[in-house]
Amino acid sequence: MNASHAWRLVEQVWDNSILPQLAEYIRIPAKSPAFDPDWEQNGYIEDALNLAVGWCRTVPLQGMEIRVERLPGRTPLLYIDIPGNIEQTVLLYGHLDKQPEMSGWEEGLGPWQPVFREGRLYGRGGADDGYAVFASLTAIHVLQEQGIPHASCKLLIETCEESGSYDLPFYVEALSEEIGQPDLVVCLDSGAGNYDQLWCTTSLRGLVGGTLTVDVLTEGVHSGDASGVVPSSFRIMRQLLSRLEDEQSGTILPPELNAAVPEQRRRQAAHAAQVLGDSIWRRFPFGQGVEPTTLTPEQLVLNRTWQPALEVIGAADLPDPDTAGNVLRPSTTLKLSLRLPPTVAADRATDVLKQLFERNAPYRARVRFKPDWGASGWDAPPLADWLESALEAGSQHFFHAPCVFMGEGGTIPFMGMLGEAFPHAQFVITGVLGPHSNAHGPNEFLHIATAMKLTCCVAEILEKHCLHHTIPSDAEDFVPESGSASGQFGNSKPPRRNQ
Repeated sequence: MNASHAWRLVEQVWDNSILPQLAEYIRIPAKSPAFDPDWEQNGYIEDALNLAVGWCRTVPLQGMEIRVERLPGRTPLLYIDIPGNIEQTVLLYGHLDKQPEMSGWEEGLGPWQPVFREGRLYGRGGADDGYAVFASLTAIHVLQEQGIPHASCKLLIETCEESGSYDLPFYVEALSEEIGQPDLVVCLDSGAGNYDQLWCTTSLRGLVGGTLTVDVLTEGVHSGDASGVVPSSFRIMRQLLSRLEDEQSGTILPPELNAAVPEQRRRQAAHAAQVLGDSIWRRFPFGQGVEPTTLTPEQLVLNRTWQPALEVIGAADLPDPDTAGNVLRPSTTLKLSLRLPPTVAADRATDVLKQLFERNAPYRARVRFKPDWGASGWDAPPLADWLESALEAGSQHFFHAPCVFMGEGGTIPFMGMLGEAFPHAQFVITGVLGPHSNAHGPNEFLHIATAMKLTCCVAEILEKHCLHHTIPSDAEDFVPESGSASGQFGNSKPPRRNQ
């Protein structure tokens, strides 16, 4: 692949075609079904699909088939099939559904308002990860434009990811004969430690959540009359949470919810910590004087990738401070989100939480834990030598820095599902969610230059995948032709952009 020519094409397509479409996509409040139960009637997911399909049809790819798959009662899925030059198959993944609005956007910014500012595109969903389908097809376009062979490419672009991908297994099953057995999976829905190099995700934490409710009365009563007689539902709640979490350290106590960290992951965490330094915690918007859980970068990397962690993400039965009277409240409800180590099964963790909270309730209060989501994590299989070389080459050619391997603290349910379905496949999990990009929160943005460079890296990975299956394994002295990336691109850099 002529990398300098690839960069020019990618830059042109992003500037002239992808960015205008992504801006229009951001305007669509295509919230995931968990946040928009009336998604079908509202039609926003359909609008996002139509926008993506319309753009895909403009990409000049040989033999490409584009279909919107629909199963009764389920969110639709965009399926794209691009014939290849070898028998092997690559599966590429992304999603078009979005997180809800969230408050706290800066003045001039908003979730459904695309804003270009200092090399970034602000708005909900552009980086997480509406750009994936555009980048994936453009990467294949790069290869075909240069006459470079590639494997058969199948794209699955779902519309239920932010709700836990509960519809996706049914589509994978329905399309199983067409998908076959991919030996490479590429997902562009992950994070990046910085915007200076390619980041490859080695693991993903799992996630379980639900509502925990404590009832002590059938109605609220005067606190002066009842306090000291009726136990506080909030105090009982504190006791229950202490069964799960050490409130001093944040350590999750049940051994079933913890897992040993593999030695390779520790080494990768140490390297990532060397690259990131204090930026691993300085990138977050701490309040003045607030400190992270530890100042040791390596431990922070492990904390956010392999350690379980609890967050209370919502509450009910608690009136606003401005309207709160002196009442002993009848109940307290909290919405809990528990991140799990990559190798802890979500269904087992859910059972542990229910038993932990509901057994032997203090004062025989009525305690209910109602699970409402769960997704197991994922730990990548050992990386093949050819793929490790391809990732390093892509990072050096287009970022001019080494590739870094690190786990991610978030959850992509699809990965665990595919890991089980295709145990012999190789995985490239990467993305553009770097420092301050703030997916799910206010001021989410897409770092444009990184997305362009990542598009080029995907093209290089697809090229190297095909070479791996066509060049004899004993051809150790294979030398690229003069038009290859290493010969043509040299040590020059992509044109400088406002970063």
